[in-house]
Amino acid sequence: MSPRDFYEVLGVGRDASDAEIKSAYRKLAMKYHPDRNKEEGASEKFKEATEAYSVLSDEEKRARYNQFGHAGVGGQGPGGGVQVDLNDIFSQFGDIFGGGGGGGGGSIFENLFGGFGRGGRGGRATPRGRSLRARVTIELDDVLTGAERTLKLRRQEKCHSCSGSGGAPGSTREACSTCHGQGAVHQQQGFFAVRTACPRCQGEGSLVSKPCGSCRGTGTEAAEREISLQIPAGIEDGAQIRLADQGEAGPQGGPPGDLFVEVQIKEREGVHRDGRDLYIEVPISWPQAVLGDKLTVATLEGEARMTVPAGTPTGKLFRIRGQGLPKLHGGQRGDLLVRIFIDVPKKLGREERNLVKKLHDLEQASRK
Repeated sequence: MSPRDFYEVLGVGRDASDAEIKSAYRKLAMKYHPDRNKEEGASEKFKEATEAYSVLSDEEKRARYNQFGHAGVGGQGPGGGVQVDLNDIFSQFGDIFGGGGGGGGGSIFENLFGGFGRGGRGGRATPRGRSLRARVTIELDDVLTGAERTLKLRRQEKCHSCSGSGGAPGSTREACSTCHGQGAVHQQQGFFAVRTACPRCQGEGSLVSKPCGSCRGTGTEAAEREISLQIPAGIEDGAQIRLADQGEAGPQGGPPGDLFVEVQIKEREGVHRDGRDLYIEVPISWPQAVLGDKLTVATLEGEARMTVPAGTPTGKLFRIRGQGLPKLHGGQRGDLLVRIFIDVPKKLGREERNLVKKLHDLEQASRK
């Protein structure tokens, strides 16, 4: 049987935003959670939704899926090899799963997905580092061509003295007395009974007998880093870019978390964006509206010429094709839509006033 389309699984369109995808998954996860829904097939629907979310919530995976389908993300639907990072899922939906970002899960999830997304020693989850969040602001012009930004951040990295192990030279590891070497403890929260990472050993199941003097056994130390961020052309305001493994290092040598960067687009005066299309307003005089004229309007790349035909009313919308913004990950550019409005002067000279009055008298006479 052919695997279902991931967008169909979550019940969203192919142009769905990150927020819409997250909201759709939350509803399905609540409905088909194996600890809450014991109906036949609920577990498979839960797994199917989780796999779909793990792909569509990741910008890079989503781009590959849009282009190549299931083959682009290394899977053929449920059970077909889609790599699901449960630790990341738990960190985003802790209210559903009862877990944090420390790598906890539950045996039922291990059975569904064949282990945790980033497995650790002896089949237990290796504790991940904390994911970080940042924000960058770009200009509207940057959406046309894409941009590169350098982020400066302070994060926890592997300790240089112990290489992240947390132990002093020659130290050994001893079983954790809290979880008795299991690396996890059971927690009951409402409908859900899940297994989460042991808070004492952070899921390792053991502790060093002699902590490292530099990091005091945590395996991490603070460091300042500059990280290059590539912002693709066509990105939407508020979109998040995920930089895998650029978060904080995990305790006791665990894998790092991710860095999520929110992109904000600075508004440009007089320009309104709607997807790939741009809207501007251009004033013309009453004689131009009556007689028609040729105008030069500003675009993101320079200028464009357009014709205003005779008898153009205020509010008329003209379209200049291909002068909008590109589609994310490639595709045809949008258009520039120019709305005309008649600029009525507040003050007139004596000659101008007389001409307007004469025109008014002619109009009145023609109506009799």
